[in-house]
Amino acid sequence: MTPRETPRSTLTSAASMRVMAHPTRLRLLGLLRERGPQTAALLGDLVDEAPGTISYHLGKLASIDLIEPAAPPNTDQRERWWQATTMLTSWEPAELLDDPAALAASSALQKSIAHAYANRYTDYIDAAPGLPREWVAAAASGDRSLRLTVDELATLRGELEALVERWVAASATRDPDDDGDGGGAESVVLVYQAYRRP
Repeated sequence: MTPRETPRSTLTSAASMRVMAHPTRLRLLGLLRERGPQTAALLGDLVDEAPGTISYHLGKLASIDLIEPAAPPNTDQRERWWQATTMLTSWEPAELLDDPAALAASSALQKSIAHAYANRYTDYIDAAPGLPREWVAAAASGDRSLRLTVDELATLRGELEALVERWVAASATRDPDDDGDGGGAESVVLVYQAYRRP
């Protein structure tokens, strides 16, 4: 089964959220989703960590079924290849409000993800001067303060998810090995948030 055939993993336990909250594990899972099957050595080169450290983190991700062994692309069976089991991981924080341990684990995971988003956006800002002008002009970033009811916020969430799914479907029709020369497609990061101001 490929990650695209199973769209979503759902985290339900505090232990699984604590496993995923580690910044290196978040990064490794993202790389496996973006780049497809990889070995610990290949991933180690990408995140500048020793293969032994990467293997440890991969084992932790495998323990909660977010990754699994992948078939090697060649006949060399000495290397262990890994792949993501799904393209998306989710959990529902509202369902954890009565479980202090799960709520704490969810909060730690959300903070780790927020840091990863901030780091990725900072990398983009640093790289923007070297990117083609049309890509910088096409990028979007912004925020608005809205006055909504809880039902309107839920509707907004549904509309945002539907819009993202439309673009995910369009993206899925493109060859992931296309280096950008074919149709001009490049890897694009999309992050959106909508929440009640505390």
